[in-house]
Amino acid sequence: MAGEPQDDCLFCKIVAGQVPATIVRETETTVAFRDINPQAPTHVLVIPKAHYRDAAALADGAPELAADVLRETRAVAEEEKLESYRTVFNSGAGAGQTVWHAHAHLLGGRGLQWPPG
Repeated sequence: MAGEPQDDCLFCKIVAGQVPATIVRETETTVAFRDINPQAPTHVLVIPKAHYRDAAALADGAPELAADVLRETRAVAEEEKLESYRTVFNSGAGAGQTVWHAHAHLLGGRGLQWPPG
């Protein structure tokens, strides 16, 4: 069920403290931690503590929580002293989503070309 922790979800296990992560910021509703396969000098994942499959499910089911995730990407970027950064939500396997828990990638610390990918 949307919003409920999933036993087979890596990010739900991070939220529960069952899997270690390098947490850089935590709020009542979100957790931000360093990506284990960074694609930029700063690569932080910002996730809602509640489980939603992807960004669309999060926006539909809990728009206020989606806003929290976006606010936290900005807060992390400020703490990391990034002058510019990119926020990315991958939705679906074809877009590169590998963990089925909504999450934002915060990328910065180097030039990011357009188009990505």
